[in-house]
Amino acid sequence: MAASFLVCCGQAPSSKQAVKNQDTLLLAARHPAPRELPTGEYHHFNNAARHFFDSLFSHGFNGGLLVARDGEIVYERYSGFRNPRARKDSVNAHTAFHLASVSKTFTAMAVLKLWEEGKLDIHDDISKYLPGFQPGISIKNLLSQRSGLTNYVHFMDQSGWDKRKFLTNADLLQYIIQHRAQVQHAPPGRHFEYSNTNYAFLALIIEKASGESYAEFITRNFFEPLQMNDSYVFSIQDTARATRSFRISGRPYPLEYLDVIYGDKNIYSTPEDLLKWDAALRGGILFRQATLDSAYAPYSLEKPGRRNYGLGWRMIVYPTGKKLIYHNGWWHGNRTVFIRMMEENATIIALCNNDNRRVYSCKKLCDVFGNYQQEQESPDEQENDAEGRGGEKR
Repeated sequence: MAASFLVCCGQAPSSKQAVKNQDTLLLAARHPAPRELPTGEYHHFNNAARHFFDSLFSHGFNGGLLVARDGEIVYERYSGFRNPRARKDSVNAHTAFHLASVSKTFTAMAVLKLWEEGKLDIHDDISKYLPGFQPGISIKNLLSQRSGLTNYVHFMDQSGWDKRKFLTNADLLQYIIQHRAQVQHAPPGRHFEYSNTNYAFLALIIEKASGESYAEFITRNFFEPLQMNDSYVFSIQDTARATRSFRISGRPYPLEYLDVIYGDKNIYSTPEDLLKWDAALRGGILFRQATLDSAYAPYSLEKPGRRNYGLGWRMIVYPTGKKLIYHNGWWHGNRTVFIRMMEENATIIALCNNDNRRVYSCKKLCDVFGNYQQEQESPDEQENDAEGRGGEKR
């Protein structure tokens, strides 16, 4: 099965206006479809993926899986129901799942899009865009998870906030302005510390710099031109259509006071739409290569080790210089994986809504495509790698 997504080369200089959606589509239409794999190669990857996922998810998987090589889908599977407890509405290719922290890849690239357009500089102090915020943290600190700001998921739980009211991004900003001393865990730039607060602030900066809402900017610049027709940014008005998440027992997660914060989470999408996102980033439709190189560079080098973080992307950096670019997610029962093997032009996507932590084992399939020497991770390591939300209350 071949995916019909966009491939293009070249990017306008940063001084020019953003490419209009219709122009982007016209550019893409002039380029060939993804390469059709030789039959033997297709069957090799299809069989490997099928055997791997059959052993990993013999039962209990509720979601979508997709594996692609050179733009061609070599394996795709949908299992379960939008409501696994009631066993209603089968999951299919158009079922959009909450991406959790995989949403951060869109937020980061939106900031970098504004950087290319000259509407912000990632070296700017965030106080330039967030009035009332004490200077000292740059946009790049937020992008690279080096701001020193504590994760709001943890401190708001003890803040005294009325949990009968939804917390908004603007509410979070005002709380941190008033309590900066309590939530500034470390000096900016000192070390890596994964914090959802960083990306909630980046969403506000996108709005300030673009003059659009976060949802409008993401939709106009990414979803519409890439024909990601099943993707959207969640708001409370989407509650009825949004795919809910469930505990492994089948009990649903209710809406809670943190569920309308966006930027760090709250994009809904499908495996096929994420493959279009992957293809656009590889194909040069949306960004100059120098911008992508900045996004995929490691910025936390104070400690030795293979794991690192770029600008909105996790990565494993091997001694040879080879990189595995990815992001995982975890919010309530939504567990997500988006893996991009850059040298092999291969992609693995796994989305589920029933709290199945086995999705994080998908990285082991990378060795079918290249020598990634994936190591067995403990459940705690997988969850920390997913979201940095180890203390979620059940």
